[in-house]
Amino acid sequence: NLGGEHPLRIPVCGWEDRGLSTWKAVPSCPGCSAFKEVGWGRGLALRLRPTPRALPLPLPASAAAKPRRADRARRDSSAGLAEAAGHAQWAGPVRVARPQLNAQLEGWLSQVQSTKRPARAIIAPHAGYTYCGSCAAHAYKQVDPSITRRIFILGPSHHVPLSRCALSSVDIYRTPLYDLRIDQKIYGELWKTGMFERMSLQTDEDEHSIEMHLPYTAKAMESHKDEFTIIPVLVGALSESKEQEFGKLFSKYLADPSNLFVVSSDFCHWGQRFRYSYYDESQGEIYRSIEHLDKMGMSIIEQLDPVSFSNYLKKYHNTICGRHPIGVLLNAITELQKNGMNMSFSFLNYAQSSQCRNWQDSSVSYAAGALTVH
Repeated sequence: NLGGEHPLRIPVCGWEDRGLSTWKAVPSCPGCSAFKEVGWGRGLALRLRPTPRALPLPLPASAAAKPRRADRARRDSSAGLAEAAGHAQWAGPVRVARPQLNAQLEGWLSQVQSTKRPARAIIAPHAGYTYCGSCAAHAYKQVDPSITRRIFILGPSHHVPLSRCALSSVDIYRTPLYDLRIDQKIYGELWKTGMFERMSLQTDEDEHSIEMHLPYTAKAMESHKDEFTIIPVLVGALSESKEQEFGKLFSKYLADPSNLFVVSSDFCHWGQRFRYSYYDESQGEIYRSIEHLDKMGMSIIEQLDPVSFSNYLKKYHNTICGRHPIGVLLNAITELQKNGMNMSFSFLNYAQSSQCRNWQDSSVSYAAGALTVH
C-alpha cells in the first residue's frame, strides 16, 4: 500500500496469458518500474483536453465530466522534470527541466550510429530514462525526421483491462520540449472501423508506455517539429486473431514511407516481485540466463514471424510487456510481405536494469531495434 493508504488495484501488465491473476494490490505496475522511477501520478507529459470542435468523435462521459482536471493540466503546463533522467522528483517550471532533459537526450543520441536506411518502425523501452535512456537512443537514432510526417505509438495497457485497442480522448500531448499534436484525421479513420474504444482521461494520464516515448519522439523530430503528427494507440491483451486483425488494419499505414511506427516494450521482468524466475542453469549466472531468454525472443522477432513469436511466449512465458504491440507489428509486416514488400528488422542494443545473481535480485530488460524497407 501507499504509506498506509488503501491498496490500489492495478492490472499486472502482460500476465493474463500465463493464467495468473491480472490484478495485484501494488502502487505501480509490477511489470514495469517506470512509475517508481518517474513519480506516481505525474509523468513526462501533460495531456490537454480538446475542444469539442477539435475532436470529430464524442468524448466518453468519464473524460467529458472532468473539466477541473483539464483546467489543472493547463495550469500545470509549466511544470516539468526536476531531474530529467526520470527520478521521482518533480518541481519548478519547464525552463529548469528542459535543458537537463534536452542535454540527456542529445548526449545519448550523439553516442549512437545511424544505419544507412531510415527506420519504418522501431521497438524501444518505456522505463525511466536512468535505466533505458541510452538503450532507447539506438532506436530513435534511426528515425529520419525529413521524411516522417506521422508517428504511430503503440503501447501496452498497464492499468485497464482491454480486449482490443484504444485511442486517446485529447488532441495535444504536452512535453517539456514542445507540444505533440494528435492526428485527428487518422483517428477518425481508425474509429470508423469499429475496432477501437476511447481511453478515459484518467487512463491516458496514468499510462506510461506511450508517455515515456513522447520526449524522445519530440527530440528525434525536433528539426521538423511543426511538420508531423502522432497517433497514440493503447494496445490491449489481444488474442492471436485480434493481433492479426489489427496488423492487417495497420499494414496500409506501415506501407507509407512517411509513417513511422514506435512499438513500446520492455523485455524480461525477472524476480520474485514479478513472479517470474525462469532460469537455465546451463547459461551460468542468472542474468546470463535472462539475456539468453530475451535474445531467443529477439531473434524470432528479427525473423518477422508472428506465429513463432507467439509459440515462444507460450513456451517460456517471458514477461515481455509489449508483446501484443509487437505481435500487431509482426502481423502488419506479414501482410506487406504477402504483397512483395521486402523488409528486415535488426536489434541494435540490449541492456538490463541490473545483473541478477541470486534469487532475491530482480531486473527488467530493455532492447532497441529498427525495421527497414529494402
